Amino acid sequence: MEVSIVFITFFIVVFGIFYLFYSTRHKERLALIEKDKDVNVFIGKRVVKSHIVWKIILLNLSLLLMGIGFGILLGQLLYSSGMQDEVAYPASIFIMSGIGLFSGFYITKSMIKQ
Repeated sequence: MEVSIVFITFFIVVFGIFYLFYSTRHKERLALIEKDKDVNVFIGKRVVKSHIVWKIILLNLSLLLMGIGFGILLGQLLYSSGMQDEVAYPASIFIMSGIGLFSGFYITKSMIKQ
């Protein structure tokens, strides 16, 4: 019973946020049109092409998975050197996947600049 209340509340909150966002955006644009102002303010200056977006997603996903793999290997090395099993694996997996995502961020930043 409590779980269904949480899901219903979550749905209502998400719906309310989207409704407020889109209705406010619509009202702002109508007000700009009525005052004969330029509506191009809302269009971003830099448009990222769709093929670049897929490259970015695949790059970050691959670096994340490689980081998890290296984390498992590092966890095994730490476990065999005497560290506890419960500490070695999660710590190394989280650290290495974080390093993978962090490096993906900088590679992505350099891809977009070009």
